Amino acid sequence: MEKVAFGEMNLIRKGAEASLFQARYHDLRVIVKMRLRKSYRIPELDSEIRARRTIREAQLMREARMAGVSIPALFSVDPVNAWIVMQYVEGARLKEYLESTSPQDGCRLCEALGCLIGRLHRRGVIHGDLTTSNMILSSGKIFFIDFGLGEFSQKIEERGVDLHLLRRALSSTHYKRAKQLFEAVLRGYTAEVGAETANEVKARVKSIERRGRYVSER
Repeated sequence: MEKVAFGEMNLIRKGAEASLFQARYHDLRVIVKMRLRKSYRIPELDSEIRARRTIREAQLMREARMAGVSIPALFSVDPVNAWIVMQYVEGARLKEYLESTSPQDGCRLCEALGCLIGRLHRRGVIHGDLTTSNMILSSGKIFFIDFGLGEFSQKIEERGVDLHLLRRALSSTHYKRAKQLFEAVLRGYTAEVGAETANEVKARVKSIERRGRYVSER
């Protein structure tokens, strides 16, 4: 296992499962994602869970890259200490960019986004937290970040949940253009996975939305 010295580390986000730091690694500007110890878990079990999730996230990122999707480059993965060292991607979160760009450019980007999601799903990669906050636009490319809730699956249900999460995120953050943007996502997705699969996934998205409304009404 490589012994890594990061020097000064600046906390940029503290989540329920992990913290993100900016640091220097071999003179490169990087992000270090560290999974936090949970005091309520048996220490041995906690170490096993954090190691397993760290490995899975790195595997998901590698598979995403193999699918032709832009992700931060991985520099070091340490399951024992439960951290991942990855490239710091310069750019704007897609969330902010979509708020400031033209409707035409927004739809163009979302259609490209749909193609990328299709590539992930064809590779069996489910992101698990598809929001425009977890995408960075850098030099014209959309980078996907934070695969911490992801999994490997070819099931229509998981694909539908992924797209449902994105639709809900668009409705929440970009509500004035959410329908238009999501339709563009679906066009790109359909072009990548084919009409038959896309129709199955779209039907599942509608089913998931109906379930959510039913639960909220009870």
